[in-house]
Amino acid sequence: MTLRDRTLETRLLQRQSCSCRDPRPSHPDCRALHPDCRAIPRAPERVQHTLAEMIRFRALLIAAGYPDANDCDALRSDPAFKMAVGRLPESGGDLCSQPTVSRLENLPGPVALKRMMAAMVDLFCDSFAMVPRRIVLDIDDTEDRVHGAQQLSLFHAHYDERCFLPMHIYEATTGKPVAVILRPGKTPDGAEVALVLRHVVRAIRARWPRVDILVRGDSHYGRHEAMSWCERNRVGYIFGLGGNKILLGRVTDLAEDAAMGRLAGEADKVRRFGEFRYAARTWKVERRVIARIEASAQGTDTRFIVTNLAGTPKALYETIYCARGQMENLIKAHKLHLASDRTSCSKATANQFRLLIHTAAYWLLHTLRGLAPKASFWRDTQFDTLRLGLIKVAARVTEMNTRIKVSLPTSFPYQESLAVLAARTVKLPP
Repeated sequence: MTLRDRTLETRLLQRQSCSCRDPRPSHPDCRALHPDCRAIPRAPERVQHTLAEMIRFRALLIAAGYPDANDCDALRSDPAFKMAVGRLPESGGDLCSQPTVSRLENLPGPVALKRMMAAMVDLFCDSFAMVPRRIVLDIDDTEDRVHGAQQLSLFHAHYDERCFLPMHIYEATTGKPVAVILRPGKTPDGAEVALVLRHVVRAIRARWPRVDILVRGDSHYGRHEAMSWCERNRVGYIFGLGGNKILLGRVTDLAEDAAMGRLAGEADKVRRFGEFRYAARTWKVERRVIARIEASAQGTDTRFIVTNLAGTPKALYETIYCARGQMENLIKAHKLHLASDRTSCSKATANQFRLLIHTAAYWLLHTLRGLAPKASFWRDTQFDTLRLGLIKVAARVTEMNTRIKVSLPTSFPYQESLAVLAARTVKLPP
C-alpha cells in the first residue's frame, strides 16, 4: 500500500527550472536538479531510473525503516517497493542501487535546494483543505552529531561534541513540517533567526495573505532582530528569555510570596506569575516580559518569556508557551523514528538533500496516520508503531496478466485497519 503523489518526494522536482542555453539534448531530470544541465549530462537513451523514481524509492525506504543507502542494494528487487515506485513486481526492472542513490544525493546544488525548500512550504499550504484562520509555528534545533570532517561541522560546548544543529519548523496544531534546514553546530544568532522567519512567513503569506501567524521558540530564538521583524510584519511571538540579575530583581517579591505560600501549606509546588516592561541593552524598545516563579522542595525556580501577545500571564505561559513541548515529539519522530541524523555525506548540500528526503518520509507516515478514523488508536500512534503494525508486514505478491495479487497472512492482527486505510488512500486526490 502506498500513498499517492501528494507527498514531498514527488514535489521536489516541480519548482525546478533550467538556465542552460546549450542546444544539445539532455535529460529533463538533469535540468530539474541542476541550473546548468551541461554540468551533469544524462543521455536519454541510457537512463534507467528517473529522478522521480529514485527520490520516491529513497523516501519509501526511509519510511519503511531502511534509512541507509546501502539498503537499496538488498531491496531494489523487492516486489512491494517496485510496485510503490510504479513498476511491475516481477517482470519490471530492478530499482536503483546504492551508488546511484549516492550520486543522486550529491546532485543538487544550492539553487536547486532553495527551490525544493520553497516546494516544501507549498506542500504545507496545499495540505490544508481550507485556509486556516491561524497557524502556530514552533521553531527549534536539535543536535546531529557528525561522522567525520564534514562541511558545517563545529564543536558545541553544550553537547561536548562536533555536530550540526539543523533547524526544524513545524505547525504545532497539525504536526506538519514547514521547513528543515541544515545548520552549523552553533547557536543561531538574531540575524539568522530573522532571515529564516522572513523567508518562511513570506512564503506562507504569499499563499494566505490574511492568516494570523504565531511563532514560538526557546530563549536562544528570542533575539531582538527576530522580535523586531515580527512586530513590523504582523506576526505574534512568544519566546523564552534567559534570566539575569535585573530580571530576577524585578520578581523578588513574587519569589518571597511563593516561598511563604509553600511554607504555609498552600501546596507542594506553589506558582506565582507576574509581568513587567523590560528592555535589554541591545533592544530599541521595551517589551512585555512574563515571569513564572515556582517554589518547591528543591527551591525556587524562575522562568521568563517575552511576547507581544495579549492575555493573562498564567494563560500565556502555561497554555501557550508550555504547549511548545510537543515540538520535542515532532523532532523525535523526524530524527529517531526516521533516522534523519544519518547525515554522513561530506558535502553540506548532500546532507541538506538527505534532510528533505527524510521529510518526504515524514509526510508519508503523517498522511497515512491522518487517514485513520478519529476514534482509532492509529490516529495518535508513533511512527515506529505505525511502521511495525501496518508497513513491515510479510506478504506474497503474484503478478498476473490483468492484475497484481497481494496475499497477507491470515493471522495478521490488523486486517480491518489496513483495509480501511487502503480504501481511504485510493480516494486521495492525484
